[in-house]
Amino acid sequence: QVQLVESGGGLVQPGGSLRLSCVASGSIFEINIMGWYREAPGKLLELVATMSSVGDTIYADSVKGRFAISRNNAKNTVYLQMNNLKPEDTAVYYCNTKGLLTTTGYLELWGQGTLVTVSS
Repeated sequence: QVQLVESGGGLVQPGGSLRLSCVASGSIFEINIMGWYREAPGKLLELVATMSSVGDTIYADSVKGRFAISRNNAKNTVYLQMNNLKPEDTAVYYCNTKGLLTTTGYLELWGQGTLVTVSS
């Protein structure tokens, strides 16, 4: 069975930092896209950042210059370094993979979500 497990969420003060991690486990041959989405209270799910297997990145305008996505392809792990956090960043953050190749074909998977709360 293939699954994504997230960690690193928590409570942080405005201006602080957190690093989220997401590990894909199971029989995996490759993962094309790994990234992060978030769902803030009362708002729609939105893309935060994604990275392809060769390093191409996409960031939401609201996090450019503050967040950085990275991958360790050998470990099937993606990270999100979040700096200068703002109350508006408060949300449940979900790890996502697209083009994950298993023995039965390609899958899209979601992590369980990890809560980030930015408050003084």
